[in-house]
Amino acid sequence: MLLVGYLYGITSDRRLLEEVRMHLAYRWFTRLDFEQEIPDHSTFSKNRHGRFRQSGVFREVFEEIVRRCLEAGLVEGKNLAVDGTMVGANASRQSRVRREQLQEATLVSRTVQEYLAELEQANPVGDTEMVSTTDPDAVWATKGGPAMMAYFDNYLIDTSSRVILGVEATPALFHQEAVAAGRMVERVEKLGVRPESLGADKGYGTGEFLAWLLARGVQPHIPVIDRRHQTQGRFTRDQFHYDPAENAYYCPEGKVLRYRGLQRKNQGYAYEATPAQCQGCPQKKLCTPAPARRLFVHWHEPARQAVRALVGTPPYEHSRRARYKLEALFAELKQRMRLARVRLRRLWNVGEQFLLAATAQNLKRLVRFLAQRPPMQEPSTA
Repeated sequence: MLLVGYLYGITSDRRLLEEVRMHLAYRWFTRLDFEQEIPDHSTFSKNRHGRFRQSGVFREVFEEIVRRCLEAGLVEGKNLAVDGTMVGANASRQSRVRREQLQEATLVSRTVQEYLAELEQANPVGDTEMVSTTDPDAVWATKGGPAMMAYFDNYLIDTSSRVILGVEATPALFHQEAVAAGRMVERVEKLGVRPESLGADKGYGTGEFLAWLLARGVQPHIPVIDRRHQTQGRFTRDQFHYDPAENAYYCPEGKVLRYRGLQRKNQGYAYEATPAQCQGCPQKKLCTPAPARRLFVHWHEPARQAVRALVGTPPYEHSRRARYKLEALFAELKQRMRLARVRLRRLWNVGEQFLLAATAQNLKRLVRFLAQRPPMQEPSTA
């Protein structure tokens, strides 16, 4: 019944039950006889938020439809794309307060206290300043529009078919996007999909995520988050030559910057010249105000360099152009399926909504694909 609601944009549980009661096609889809009684609203809601959620049946149904798409030959599974769209939470702008303000309040309801306790223990949103008193999992965020309490609906798709292979609900925090993408890639690999490439926008271009993909044999067609040129007009690292035999860098004036060790604070390796080398250098003002020039090389720099080498290649450009298919799916989600704003509160309930919506989107594509296939011919008996 829930799938019927998402397939036809029925957002109210009470209206959904009434539609199933009166509609023969809905009864056939849900395997209910015409004489069979429809569950009442309280039973329906209790099962949805209790037994169904605890059993993980929503993800099982989603993954079963993905398997059917794979078995039917609809999904190639070679070139994937990932992105997230911001979906409004069921929480008003007026419900937001600063975290410390809520914690320091002398009169806080028991419900809010429980929310905060859960938030600190299990929710990765603990570094946000603003908290909603009605839905503390939601985050005050903006993405090309007005700010609101929101979640991210993350999709991993097969670009050849637009079938959604992975879906993940996260708070609307940009650093959560790459984390969600990693989870989705791991899940889809368990279904037998072996992706060759993954296309995404610059928000996914962290060194850690790029290295993780390369280690799994997946080409990241992702713009690299690059801060090499943020040097306030001074020499960039590209102007220094690296000698792998000496594990040292040479500056434009030929001075050597030797390896000084691992810098955990900067998540990389330090290379430094001596003050004596830099003191009489004619280009010191263009290089550094410090007594000697230092370079920090991120420990995932080899992965970044490997991904930079892919930029502009035909496969990279193909992935870049194919990413628009994600936007079409998000538009369908928000406009046709009426999920520009979630109905339920808390991250696990929002995840249920996103899973069911993605399942409905995949069902539409699978049915259309099967309907367009030529019918199987009967073997000749002549």
